[in-house]
Amino acid sequence: MMHGTSGESRLTKNDRRDAAREKARQLREQQKKKETRNRVFLQGGIVLGALAIVAVVSLIIFNSVKPAGPGPANMASDGVVIGEGFKAQRTGALQPNEVPIASTARPSGKPVEIRIYHDYLCPFCSKFEQANNDQLKQWLTSGAATVEFHPLALLTSRSAGTKYSLRAANAAACVANSSPDQFYDFNSALFVDQPAEGSAGRTDSELKKIVANSGVLDTSSVNSCIDNGSFKDWVQQASARATAGPLSGTTVPRIDGTPTVLVDGVQYKGSPFDKDEFAAFVTKAAGQSYSTPTPTP
Repeated sequence: MMHGTSGESRLTKNDRRDAAREKARQLREQQKKKETRNRVFLQGGIVLGALAIVAVVSLIIFNSVKPAGPGPANMASDGVVIGEGFKAQRTGALQPNEVPIASTARPSGKPVEIRIYHDYLCPFCSKFEQANNDQLKQWLTSGAATVEFHPLALLTSRSAGTKYSLRAANAAACVANSSPDQFYDFNSALFVDQPAEGSAGRTDSELKKIVANSGVLDTSSVNSCIDNGSFKDWVQQASARATAGPLSGTTVPRIDGTPTVLVDGVQYKGSPFDKDEFAAFVTKAAGQSYSTPTPTP
């Protein structure tokens, strides 16, 4: 008596082999789909993570980059004009991306216009200041000349990482903004015992002491301005404008170095150490005889 057999036992060898292949194919398909899903999930996670990182970095940059603010008041030409009695000419503040308002040419019979571009770390600027400060004072006292000071930051990288050139020019802008009639004294004081090029320069605290000793009335505002570096961006922009040129109303295409001194728009190319030579140049510009020691109004 024969017993019944299952359907599988009745399959031929080829049928069993084909069934095994189909089952293996199905397993491979399932594994492939699983791997695809995992890869999609992984890539999606990476993308989301990258987007999150970009969002965080963008937020940090947005919060750290401050929009450019206005320049200092009384320096609409990128310089402060000091006139008779050491009084500064008042102007509004230069707005971001606004073109500086160049000082106009001197009308006949008016005081000689002296324009000085300098860097507070520049040793030759200090030599010019030492040689000519007394006669500049005489001309300003008598009203024979006006002096327009342009603080630049061309030597920012030459102060052992402290950016003294930039900080000092910012401090000068702070004084021009809040206490312009004391600018001349503050400007002169920065060249007394000038820090050596390559040194760390003065600290902000030392700059504040000079502010106080220069008779600045609103020391609180100026000190806060120094602490905040309120006009550093403006200093850098003004320095870039001066070195790119052209210098409006002058024969000078751009500033190549400091000090650059202009008298009625013409560059003085004599010795920065020779006060007599400079006085003669100014006297000639004023239409006076070279024998006259100082120009007259």
